[in-house]
Amino acid sequence: MRKLTVCAASLLLSAGCADATGNGSPVDELSSEGATAAAPASEDAAYAERALRFAVMTFAHETCTFCPGGDTTIDDWTRIRPVLEGDEVFEGGPYMRGFVAAVREYKEVELIGLPSPVGVYGGSSTSWNTEESFDYFVGAMLEALKAAGPVDGVYLALHGAMATRNIPKPEAEIAKRFRDVVGPDTPIVGTFDLHGNEDGDFLKYANMAFITKRYPHYDARLQGERAARLLMRLARGGYRATTASRKPGVITPTVVQWTGASPSMDIMERARRWEAREKDAFVSVAYGFPWSDVPDVGAAVHVMTNDDPALANRIADDMADFIWRKREEFVRGPGIIMPAEAAARAKRAAAAGETPIVLADYSDRSGDSTFILKEVIDQNLSGVLIGTVRDERALVAIRDRGLSVGDAFGMEIGGFMGPASGAPVRVDGVLSFVGPGLDFDEIAIVSFGDGNALIITPTLRQVTDPEQLRVGPIDPANFETFVVKSRVHFRRGFDETGFADTILIVDAPGSFIGTTRLEALPYENVDLKTMYPYGAPAGRK
Repeated sequence: MRKLTVCAASLLLSAGCADATGNGSPVDELSSEGATAAAPASEDAAYAERALRFAVMTFAHETCTFCPGGDTTIDDWTRIRPVLEGDEVFEGGPYMRGFVAAVREYKEVELIGLPSPVGVYGGSSTSWNTEESFDYFVGAMLEALKAAGPVDGVYLALHGAMATRNIPKPEAEIAKRFRDVVGPDTPIVGTFDLHGNEDGDFLKYANMAFITKRYPHYDARLQGERAARLLMRLARGGYRATTASRKPGVITPTVVQWTGASPSMDIMERARRWEAREKDAFVSVAYGFPWSDVPDVGAAVHVMTNDDPALANRIADDMADFIWRKREEFVRGPGIIMPAEAAARAKRAAAAGETPIVLADYSDRSGDSTFILKEVIDQNLSGVLIGTVRDERALVAIRDRGLSVGDAFGMEIGGFMGPASGAPVRVDGVLSFVGPGLDFDEIAIVSFGDGNALIITPTLRQVTDPEQLRVGPIDPANFETFVVKSRVHFRRGFDETGFADTILIVDAPGSFIGTTRLEALPYENVDLKTMYPYGAPAGRK
């Protein structure tokens, strides 16, 4: 196994190791108060400066359990790229890159990369992970960890919204299995996506959890850096983690969770304010991912303090109460309009010169939704770039028919994954590109109508920046309107950069998976009546 030893300026900290035990309670004030082990008797400079060994891994999936297409298997996890090994793991996403960069600030830390799968085919449009795939990948990590010998700390780069058959809380289970291997005194820290479905169970087995505070997730690297610095402090006895977790009792679709607007912005600012006011307090908030049918779905708060459980509980109570007070405004979210109205408004905005325009198809979880494509054709919009519609069947048909660039194109596209995708829509035009793009081995671009273009991909592709659409003959500057499959991430490049003059969030005409109408989902492991806006948890009114 390849390893990396990084050397830089040393930060001298006192010695010691923190325990990761905790007491969870499955109620509204779900609390896990992390007990800590006594520091080693020897706290001299030699101990503080000794080389440390940290094992690191990543296993992150935002699982849409209601999405069609079957369970996510081992093959799905290795279809895009093989499992990362050794120092390849250190490039496994922004959290990991931030962690490694921060570790480089310290003296003589050896990082041991455990075999890690990344880039599941289909991303968050794929359904339940099989128990076999979960056991396979976690088992391989643990075998590598055992073979590497004793370590001084473990970093888990996770997501929080993984769903696995027969394992109700996968991230907590990962922490538990790692804890069983490294023992009670070796610190474990994890990083999570803001959409994680978590409660206090993860912190029964791990010492600390750091969650992105921004959506889009600009701060993923920063949370990785924070995890590295706190793992160093835990390993050298400079921090004794005591924790408190809460479930406020609020469930929201991801489209309302944008942290660039209130009240989501206010919730995260309150967390940052606590961190600024109280030394060594760390406050993490997850809004949850409602398309995972798991028991810990919905918003959560994790607070970590340095040997101060009273403070941890006080902050956790305050954050949970604040989220509850903001629940109506939070759930209401932005104005969302139907496809026909969105196309009509886009046409008026283009005539008025209020361009560029973004139509964000927030509800499409499978990538093949055609509601907006149909309206673009029916209402004769011009200068529209649709990036993208998933249709792996169309890509196969292009190959089978031997079509080349410049050939006439006439084919029904999308609308094959059920009612939430609409119906297939016929597109007539010219094939203008076939080849690699948007991180796929093969995509196709069809020019149609009055200066319009459609990008066809083999799976869902959430475009976050107009420059990502610069592929083949496409120059984003030649288009006035952009149709993207995105809830909030598109704001990174299309909104918060000042790119778009007009932004319209587009709904789907039905109670489908992906829409704000969560009551239409066939939950089996979730009782919506215990969460706002469908009810309230015990103790809330």
